[in-house]
Amino acid sequence: MSSKASRALQDQITQFCGITGASTADARRYLEKYKRLDQAVDMYYTNPPPAPTKSAGPSTTKITQIFERYKAADEAPADPSADMITFEGTTLFCEELGITPDDIVVLALAYELKSPRMGEWPRKQWIDGWKSLGIDSVEALKGRLPAMRDQVRTDPAYFAKIYQHAFDFARAEGQRSLPMESAKAFWEMLIPVGIEGGALSHIASEEDDDDDAKMTPADEEGWNENLTKLWFDFLDERGGKGISKDTWSMFREFVRTIDSKFEKYDVDAAWPSQIDDFVEYVKEHSSG
Repeated sequence: MSSKASRALQDQITQFCGITGASTADARRYLEKYKRLDQAVDMYYTNPPPAPTKSAGPSTTKITQIFERYKAADEAPADPSADMITFEGTTLFCEELGITPDDIVVLALAYELKSPRMGEWPRKQWIDGWKSLGIDSVEALKGRLPAMRDQVRTDPAYFAKIYQHAFDFARAEGQRSLPMESAKAFWEMLIPVGIEGGALSHIASEEDDDDDAKMTPADEEGWNENLTKLWFDFLDERGGKGISKDTWSMFREFVRTIDSKFEKYDVDAAWPSQIDDFVEYVKEHSSG
């Protein structure tokens, strides 16, 4: 085909697509068969191309095969009758994804794949989770990790879901509270990531209209690295043995809303006692 004829065909393809909304490939096929634009358009409406076949979605068979491979890696599960991947399988899973157990994205995976606690991935939840993500290969999941990691860092709503799931994920079966060392380990993962990425960004409180001396909400400083250190120091000295679900849940809101000097802390608000005690601890150390 000469360059002139090629340009003419390209012009007709453009016109055909503009009239019919067809794909370039369909436009070319009709024009090459029927030659004239008007005739090709008529035939497109008379004998339209078959509708594209919808994707069947992720393969349950493939997802199950992945599950079985990791489950087979478990050497001696505590409960052989439990249909789940446990610790050795989890280790292999992380190795093949190229991540370490302390990577924040592990908590996102635990949430997405509905893992009830560390080192446990039940079959049904595993299959449902992979299908919800729309993937059925380890390589596809590995490719998804950077976006998941970034979403945990930057999206307050998604961070909140991961944060809430982390309490049950970290808690041993049968326990009502989270052991102190476990709580600290998970806060050490979550707090810096949320602060740095913005998922725990400060929500400034409203100011009194008649008080011009105070900072405006836009200038109000929130939680910082020094307060994180003081929180861990407080837990070491006065935190007790564990963290209740109420304290865990409310602490995220506390971090997002408290000003860095605790000037607006409402002692009459329904904060857990550990948070009340922490505020007193900080004030003691600030005045000392």
